[in-house]
Amino acid sequence: MAINILMPALSPTMTEGKLAKWLKQEGDEIKSGDVIAEIETDKATMEVEAADEGFLAKIVVPEGSEGIAVNTVIGVITAEKAEIADSPAAAPAAKTPALKEEPKAAAPTTTPSGGGHGTAHGERIVASPLARRIAKQNGLDLATIKGSGPNGRIVRADVEGAQTSAKATQPIASVSLPTPAQAKPTASTRTAPAPASTAPAITAPHTKVPNSTMRKVIAKRLTESKQEVPNFYVTAHVEIDKLLALRTELNNKSPKEGPGAFKLSVNDLVIKACAIALRRHPNVNASWTEEAIIQYHDVDISVAVSIPEGLITPIIRKADQLGLAAISNNMKDLAGRAKTGKLKPEEFQGGTFSISNLGMYGTAEFTAIINPPQAGILAIGAGTKRPVVKDDEIKIATVMSITMSADHRVMDGAGAAEFVQTVKGLLEEPLGLLL
Repeated sequence: MAINILMPALSPTMTEGKLAKWLKQEGDEIKSGDVIAEIETDKATMEVEAADEGFLAKIVVPEGSEGIAVNTVIGVITAEKAEIADSPAAAPAAKTPALKEEPKAAAPTTTPSGGGHGTAHGERIVASPLARRIAKQNGLDLATIKGSGPNGRIVRADVEGAQTSAKATQPIASVSLPTPAQAKPTASTRTAPAPASTAPAITAPHTKVPNSTMRKVIAKRLTESKQEVPNFYVTAHVEIDKLLALRTELNNKSPKEGPGAFKLSVNDLVIKACAIALRRHPNVNASWTEEAIIQYHDVDISVAVSIPEGLITPIIRKADQLGLAAISNNMKDLAGRAKTGKLKPEEFQGGTFSISNLGMYGTAEFTAIINPPQAGILAIGAGTKRPVVKDDEIKIATVMSITMSADHRVMDGAGAAEFVQTVKGLLEEPLGLLL
């Protein structure tokens, strides 16, 4: 019996990807759970695990192939090694698979374990424990949800997406259009020739750097964000001398090594301050939909991490409930695995608010672009010595600029300003971060 290996959807927004590497060769034995390939998505390079046991009969899509549409057959497994030669899958495959097609619903396979959907025939629904719990709490049927994890596994983001879609879906009124016989061409309706490109030809010596899948998606989504989200900005200047002193004191008290060891960064303290502020200002920990503003129950902070391929935002889950040491160690682990492409989808998908810090590069102040569906992102600049006025005297203090980009559909200026003032107050009087 031949079982198709399909190009998986490893994130809710993934429509195609690059088959970076095969980790199994034709004829190799495969056990359930074995890592068989590496897929480069719009976010990271991720490992694909086998859901079935057998032998790799045919590699249909060679490694290095780009633009492979989700649900394209990339390989074939047979139950017995002897079946490889007799299997139709052993016939030569087309050299170039169909690329960049619109993703289609996965056809029913002969896989006993099934995919992300359940069926009336009692196939097992593959879902993470967290996804099962969230679905149960919200009365969602897992059998109706398409999984985006490896081999169709349903993860948290799939359940949350299904919940949001169910609320936002509305019938569209039908519109009566004239028939071709009724429609008469007019000067305004005639098709005009496409204007010639006005972009000047590049004649200077140059090098072309091919766009990675991640870079293409970053360009598309951030363009959409700037065009569709009504951004406004709120800036505050924060004196952080007390914060730096507390950081030094806490780091000096950390064990040198072992499970309790930690080394706090200013960014760790900013994450904690934002988490507390988001809990106090639920109107900021929110997203816009046409039906309602969604206010999230958990404070899940996405933190921008630069990697060679672009940018990724691993998430500190329930950051308001974590101590500083836990935030610091979690952030170091996530950032390290982000740079090696080893993050799991649930570790960078979702998030309710973002932080982008360019202070380590000496950037004094900047504005960041909102990452929809989130309603805000906080940009952190470098802490530098500046003159400040205290008691009508000019003194020197370490000052850091913070700028919030806010979605005006979700909050107004006063709401964003109150949030920024709360963050500023926590950073200037940092003992509140320990409570």
